[in-house]
Amino acid sequence: MLYIKPARMAEILGKQELRFTAPIVYDRELAQSICNLSHAVQSGADESLGSEMLIQLVSLLSHTEIQTAQRIDNAFVAKAKEMMYFSLDHVLNLGDLAREFNRSKYQFIREFKAHTGTSPYQFFLNCKVEHAGQFIEKNKEIYAAVAEFGFTDLTHLNRHFKSVFRNYSL
Repeated sequence: MLYIKPARMAEILGKQELRFTAPIVYDRELAQSICNLSHAVQSGADESLGSEMLIQLVSLLSHTEIQTAQRIDNAFVAKAKEMMYFSLDHVLNLGDLAREFNRSKYQFIREFKAHTGTSPYQFFLNCKVEHAGQFIEKNKEIYAAVAEFGFTDLTHLNRHFKSVFRNYSL
């Protein structure tokens, strides 16, 4: 996994917006670029090489248009993401989400993952961790973030934070 701070992405992209028409997980060139950059960071490669690799990665991202046969209703996924986003202080209940969209739990998971490239749980967890990190950065209160975003304790937040941001942070 590779985490690039949004401000750094904006700096590299300039005024260009980064939009995806499909999950980027199907792009082999992009996947290789991510792996190369991750390896360079982990092996302590020269900063200028890392910067060049980052620019190459962002360039690939900004020109990615992937067509898949498994496209699903964007409104469904957008609504599911919105519901998860506004429930960050709770535990994710896939059964409730699936019922909301008149799907089985497994059908919901498959369709969400086919469109986003990640499971609903991982998407929800990533949102919680990222928002907790922003909260901590802004308020300098770690324990308040634990409570605010529904983590059991600091160890629980720390474990998930490490799993989401384990390899790279710009």
